Amino acid sequence: MKKIAEEFKAFIMRGNVLDMAVGVIIGGAFGKITSSLVNDVFMPFLGFIFGSRDMTALNVIIREAELGESGEVVKEAITLGFGTFVGAIIDFILIALVVFGIVKTFNKVREKAEAKKKAEEEAAKKAEEEAKANEPKAPTTEELLASILEELKAKK
Repeated sequence: MKKIAEEFKAFIMRGNVLDMAVGVIIGGAFGKITSSLVNDVFMPFLGFIFGSRDMTALNVIIREAELGESGEVVKEAITLGFGTFVGAIIDFILIALVVFGIVKTFNKVREKAEAKKKAEEEAAKKAEEEAKANEPKAPTTEELLASILEELKAKK
């Protein structure tokens, strides 16, 4: 039992699991914000266009409910709840747009960081090449032998 607890602790403490947990929590909070935006801002506007304040009440009745003699429902009504569906679509589109914006911003920031890093690497490489070009060259074996031969001739 202790081994399982240690393995579970190691699993939970991994960075990607903690990141995922934070993402789920933020996602839940963001879901509430987008739902409020859809329900409190967009749906009243669409309700105004369609003539109903409550978009969830916008339904297409395919078959009316059949009532018995005592007033009880014998067959339930069949309705298409397109108001709720429209709300879900708007919610999805808003979330997709925000995620797109976040990913696009992240990619721009990453590209700028990579370009800066590449520029720094190129500058360092160029400085290294210039330093090598300015270093005095070590004479080759042939040059050394030629200078020794000249010195010997000069001493005679």
